Amino acid sequence: MYSIEVRERALALVAQGHSLNSVSKQTGISRWALRQWQRRVEPLPRLLGQAKPCPRCSPVPGVPDDPAAYAYLLGLYLGDGCISPQPRGGHQLRIACADAWPGLIESCRTAIARVRPEDRICVLQRQGCVMVTSYGRHWPCLFPQHGPGKKHERPIVLAAWQQGIVDAHPWDFVRGLIHSDGCRNTNWTTRVIGGVRKRYEYPRYYFTNLSADILGLFTEALDRVGVEWKQANARNISVARRASVALMDAHVGPKY
Repeated sequence: MYSIEVRERALALVAQGHSLNSVSKQTGISRWALRQWQRRVEPLPRLLGQAKPCPRCSPVPGVPDDPAAYAYLLGLYLGDGCISPQPRGGHQLRIACADAWPGLIESCRTAIARVRPEDRICVLQRQGCVMVTSYGRHWPCLFPQHGPGKKHERPIVLAAWQQGIVDAHPWDFVRGLIHSDGCRNTNWTTRVIGGVRKRYEYPRYYFTNLSADILGLFTEALDRVGVEWKQANARNISVARRASVALMDAHVGPKY
């Protein structure tokens, strides 16, 4: 829901002779909303009644009531999430989840419900995936990394309160990142044993992301929990040491 000040500023641009299309592009506010505000600038009373408390908007900003669920959801958002403004105000959080992992879809829904139990959640089917979606006013407050453009084309830095949550719940954060942009697979190589070359298989975790900042957040969390890792290339982090894979299996596990 847009504030009165935002509405009045947008209408002032219209009054100056700018077209609705021009003001919409400049402000990110839909033309539908601008037309409605020309009839009534004040929010409808029913919309004001739907306003829900936000831990970041309170006079003394705090953190979500379930920080572990938030750490997991933050990982999902940084990997496969986005936030978009809605025509009637508010914002929509969307997390892309592959159809092949129904357990991941349910985990995503559960995390959203624990972070913002006031906001409705729906699952929208797309080709080869679903979008777990939640509509509410405060998603940009909870994910200040939201912004125009692709994540790998802009800096991604955690706010101090987010970093505190990640420090306290690093495994939930790692699990969210792996569930979004990672996988557990079986790699193989060959070794000469007793003069005979034999195939050797071993499990490995991969995390792939185009953002160097997000890769850095992932490896910092791995360091915090004692997992050894290597950077396979500019966008891939590999965990292959037996003890580290065992730790990942105990706290993350494969998608399902």
